[in-house]
Amino acid sequence: MAEEVTVVVQNELLSQTLDNLKIDNADIIEQRRDEITKALNKEFAGSESDSTNRLMVGSWGRHTAIRGISDLDMLYRLPAFLRDEFVANGGAYKALSKVRTALKQRYPKTAIDVDRLVVKVQLADFKFEVQPVFETDEGHFEYPDTYKDCWKLTKPRDEIEAIRELDGSTGGKARKLCKLTRAWKKKHDVPINGLLIDTLVHRYLTSQLADDMALPRFPILVKEFFDYLSELPKQDTWYALGSGQKITNERHFQNKAKEAFSLCQDAIAANGKSTMNQKWRSIFGKCVPLDSNDQARATSLETFNYIDTEQFIEERFPAAAIVSELAVECMVTQNGFRSGPLRRILGTYNFLRPNKQLDFTVDTRDLPPRTELWWKVLNRGDEAKRRNQIRGQIFKDSGKGKHRESTLFSGHHYVECYAIKDGVLIARGHVDVPII
Repeated sequence: MAEEVTVVVQNELLSQTLDNLKIDNADIIEQRRDEITKALNKEFAGSESDSTNRLMVGSWGRHTAIRGISDLDMLYRLPAFLRDEFVANGGAYKALSKVRTALKQRYPKTAIDVDRLVVKVQLADFKFEVQPVFETDEGHFEYPDTYKDCWKLTKPRDEIEAIRELDGSTGGKARKLCKLTRAWKKKHDVPINGLLIDTLVHRYLTSQLADDMALPRFPILVKEFFDYLSELPKQDTWYALGSGQKITNERHFQNKAKEAFSLCQDAIAANGKSTMNQKWRSIFGKCVPLDSNDQARATSLETFNYIDTEQFIEERFPAAAIVSELAVECMVTQNGFRSGPLRRILGTYNFLRPNKQLDFTVDTRDLPPRTELWWKVLNRGDEAKRRNQIRGQIFKDSGKGKHRESTLFSGHHYVECYAIKDGVLIARGHVDVPII
């Protein structure tokens, strides 16, 4: 009985979390979607319709997207009479180029580019990737590949239908689990793409239903799903729900899933305690609401002149599907004499003393052109609060890929650097700076 009460309380907390994950700019996204559709229909179909001949795919189309979505995937169905023209030599690029030209007329000042398989439309807060397609007799689609100058087959309707059916069979738990897994991915920079998330949720829940197992209450289900993820084989290739299309995911997520499983155990065990919400926050981030005690503590901190100035990159820039690791190095100097790399010093002493100079540099060789760098320096610990010097603001790099700091007072501080391309977070680096 006690466990049932525990689960009910935490089920309500996760319901509130899912409410916080709802897409808050859906009306703007839908407006831009309709504008793009209308521009393409005007060019290719001689129509003013803003809704026909398109299919939203990806996480938006599968209804598994969450707040902060940055990539919107749209298929635009070309009229069949253009097939001969676009399937001929050079036709793949020609199709994408004509789509770009049509969209440039609607958005003349917007960055719109052909990128192998799609036309990218970089809007203020998100990006549309528009893919011209021909529909087959089976209801699938052929899409252009400019690298190989050919048209390939995709079956997104099968993926959409697979998650829709499963969501119905599980009383809505399938899509909820997909969304929470995305929040975990975002919080912990987990190297797993959205289609693979939905595929593994589908695989897990389908196996549970096939074994005639009643699904547990949602918090327990979340915990058990992370356990399932942690036990999966480490492989580079998977096959998508419904369509069976190949998914490439070269980096592995299993270790982080194992950590999440352990954190879920702690969170469920903390029912009724002041730490419960914070423990769920450690898994899913700030979408988990604070409890009244947390809010009271925040108020008391303000009373004692401690102002929490920390900012979060995810609240300023949406994250790409895969956020890479950014290489950040730090050299330590004291009294004009270089002591050496911070990494080596911490490997020997585990900490730094005050009055040292720290020079951070970023390796930008693997970053695409016109990538911006942003920095964050966060001071932590009682001394930072007493001095009211938490910092934590996010600020733009001067253009040199370098930043200098000094060790002033004790605390487990850190420095982060973020790579932003077209308004989207594509890579991040983290350096711990423990001072005693």
